[in-house]
Amino acid sequence: MEQRERRARRAFSEEVKARTVELIESSGKAIGAVCRELDLGETAVRRWVKQAQIDQGTAPGLTSDERAELARLGRENKVSREERNILNKAAASSPRRRRGEPLPVHRRL
Repeated sequence: MEQRERRARRAFSEEVKARTVELIESSGKAIGAVCRELDLGETAVRRWVKQAQIDQGTAPGLTSDERAELARLGRENKVSREERNILNKAAASSPRRRRGEPLPVHRRL
């Protein structure tokens, strides 16, 4: 069985994605046929169509806005964990800590 050459990954603007989805929905053609006409990967275009359905509320799943927010929160969480780890390492190597003295705790009332 002959292996197909892998195509280099291409990036498409949101406008291109939206126009492709609109063409598929308005033409009544199969996704595969439209992909061949436009020289696009079928898997990616199916993902675009599915995401458009989710954004329109006709399919279950996370909307594009929800996905973006989730990604932002994930990045923020990662930074917070890294900052916490740095502070923990600094506290562990503190001279007071090595002598066995407790670290001061400041509480606001």
